[in-house]
Amino acid sequence: MSLARPPEPAHLASVFAALGDPTRWNLVFRLSGSGPLPIVQLAADSGMTRQAITKHLHVLEAVGLARSRRRGREQLWELTPEQIRNMQRNLDLIARSWDDAMDRLAAMVEEPTETP
Repeated sequence: MSLARPPEPAHLASVFAALGDPTRWNLVFRLSGSGPLPIVQLAADSGMTRQAITKHLHVLEAVGLARSRRRGREQLWELTPEQIRNMQRNLDLIARSWDDAMDRLAAMVEEPTETP
């Protein structure tokens, strides 16, 4: 399988760049294990202010990894499963392409050599 052109390269690059920040990675990890959480809980034990956590969440929202909704006076944040699935599909394409390349290399290396 050949990847002539990666799907949505600019957007995928921005998603992975957003995940490159340790604070945002930790937020995604926390949201994936607990479901929607308010800013107060996300900021607890982080050593960061709610405003700083909110800025990180807005970066995740901008690339489609998270969304917020109001519940009374609270703003709850949750992961966006569609974007996670999109990332998984693209990583699977890359993995299959890599596996195909490794299979071709193995076949070439294991090919018997002719002696004159």
